[in-house]
Amino acid sequence: MQKQKSVVTEHDYEKDVGSSIQWNRWLLIPIGAWPNFRKSMIGKYFSSLINILCFGLIAFMFVSCGLYALIEIEELYHKIELLGPLIFFLMTFIKYYLLILHENDIREGCKRIEWDWKNIEHQEDRNIMTVNANYGRRLAAICTFFLFSAFAFHYIIVPISMGKVVDENGNLSFASLPFPVPGFIADVRYSPCNEIFYFIQTLTGAVMHTVTSAACSIAAVFAVHACGQMKVMMNWLEYLVDGRPDMSNTVNGRIAKIVIQHNRILKRILNFPSSTSIPPCYSGCNLYSSHFRFLALTENALQQISFVEFLGCMLIMCLLGYYLIMEWNSKDIMLSITHMALMTSFTFNIFIFCYIGELVAEQCKKVGEMTYMIDWYRLTGKKKLGCILIIAMSNSSIKFTAGNMIELSISTFSDVVKTAMAFLNMLRALT
Repeated sequence: MQKQKSVVTEHDYEKDVGSSIQWNRWLLIPIGAWPNFRKSMIGKYFSSLINILCFGLIAFMFVSCGLYALIEIEELYHKIELLGPLIFFLMTFIKYYLLILHENDIREGCKRIEWDWKNIEHQEDRNIMTVNANYGRRLAAICTFFLFSAFAFHYIIVPISMGKVVDENGNLSFASLPFPVPGFIADVRYSPCNEIFYFIQTLTGAVMHTVTSAACSIAAVFAVHACGQMKVMMNWLEYLVDGRPDMSNTVNGRIAKIVIQHNRILKRILNFPSSTSIPPCYSGCNLYSSHFRFLALTENALQQISFVEFLGCMLIMCLLGYYLIMEWNSKDIMLSITHMALMTSFTFNIFIFCYIGELVAEQCKKVGEMTYMIDWYRLTGKKKLGCILIIAMSNSSIKFTAGNMIELSISTFSDVVKTAMAFLNMLRALT
């Protein structure tokens, strides 16, 4: 027993924590939204400076494109063509604000992940957590890949492929910009305005895609970690009757450990009698702290962001389908590929939010199924009642929602796609 414990406790858990949240840290640090930056006074001022810069860039792009659409464009299609970017600018601005607003929830979530890795007691449990940490990291990496692939197409490949644009008189050539700029702000046909605005727009695009990737990464990592903790608990259930070297010698102690773990993951914490044997790893812990309601913490941090993502992606998917049809008819292959890349990234983004909602709900139900499948009939006396409590809690499974209104699940994702296609048909009929 002591040898098994020493293997785990001597392991550098900080490496495991860093591996679990590395994508969150990589994406939140450049945009000044990593909560641990604000622990020091210098970090607080530095983060605030980055926040002001990012908010300013996104707001400038929104105002610039909005004024261009209102003042300098007369054709309906070109106005609709700028509607998609304007929606993306607005939803990114709101999501960035919400990431900063919920930085305490994000910090607490990261602390909880660190606490779970630090207090692991058995190699089997660590292996389960490692598998889930790798899975969450892969989800975050795939989402980031899709979003930045779309960024590369729209901000780099398309302007380069279009080459120099020649003005009406044929006396001037200039590089095409990802987005138009109103003439009363600057004449981007001339250098160095052309280069300056291209840099500003590309930098703003990188910021916006980083914000979107960060929100998706937090959702994936936190939800998959919660699923990993439920799998650890189901592993404990297998040893409820006969025990395990690192677990309590009494059935009451093992039941207490399992029920505490279950409620630490869910939305509410139970009050255990003073006579209950509390496992040593939980001694001294405030069981009523929000630090120990991980799914509730995750939902609180993400439900507003997921609502913005839900509405914004649905509208943008509709508009991108419209752009794709129009550009395909005009035989512009590069723009068609760009719109397909954007469509793929936004579709995958909303799919991730719906998928993790489905994943968490299914994992909650599996806890009840696992409890029934153990040898509970071998428990003596009233000890079986502990299993009934776990099954009852599992039946009221946790469901992530978008804005506390729309349940996030695979069926919801199919509804989003159907609604986007319905809006697309309406838009085609009207135009």
